[in-house]
Amino acid sequence: MILNIYAKVKGFGMTADGSAADLVASLKGYLEELRESGVDGLPWAVQEKAGRKIEAGSDAAVTAAAMPADEGESLGRIRADLGECQRCSLGKSRTNLVFGVGNPGARILFVGEAPGRDEDLQGEPFVGEAGQILNRIITRMGMKREDVYICNVLKCRPPGNRNPEPAEIEQCGPFLLRQVRAIAPEIIVALGTFAAQTLLGTKAPISKLRGTFHDYHGIPLMPTFHPSFLLHNKKDTGKFWDVWDDMVKVLGKLDMPVPDVKRKE
Repeated sequence: MILNIYAKVKGFGMTADGSAADLVASLKGYLEELRESGVDGLPWAVQEKAGRKIEAGSDAAVTAAAMPADEGESLGRIRADLGECQRCSLGKSRTNLVFGVGNPGARILFVGEAPGRDEDLQGEPFVGEAGQILNRIITRMGMKREDVYICNVLKCRPPGNRNPEPAEIEQCGPFLLRQVRAIAPEIIVALGTFAAQTLLGTKAPISKLRGTFHDYHGIPLMPTFHPSFLLHNKKDTGKFWDVWDDMVKVLGKLDMPVPDVKRKE
């Protein structure tokens, strides 16, 4: 049946250049045909490590199926597929594409919004002042930066550090999903409002989302304040402790020891 579906999709609305966007649209169109005929979803699910999976028939499954992501796909292959990406206008204004850094088999994946100025110049996520705060958080958790994986929703810096636009997310989203699938983390930490809202598909404020685990394709996701928010609110130490409380829950979820951190009164 899957082969029949593939044959159907292959000829459904494809353009001459066979772009991924066209294939996604084709798959979605065929999915609607299936639903109208009484089929709830496509008959496959993408299996992840430790038995996790992306729900069959979901938009994420359609997008994932459209991308070349074989079982055991490496981050290197995904980076190679990105190339010198010009899929959106950000490719023309960036200095460096910022893919991600860290342990490709990390138990924790930190996802931010988009590269800033320092990240754009160095080609590595979270290397500026906000990155120093993130490093402190990771160290306080009893780990090193090299133990986790860090990336952003967008791979290129938006001009003036503005919020990412829908068209930019549409182009970068499939690559982020492929990164998640390749790393297969046990927990995702969404850093800040934009990353949390994008991954969870919600408009709820970060103050309402943080402190509670949410589900991202079968992976527990903990939203928390962005390090840059902490940087700009240095005098509000309560926000730092809110982030620490979130990380304590992450460590507990992973059955990892929680360092004894003394709170200043």
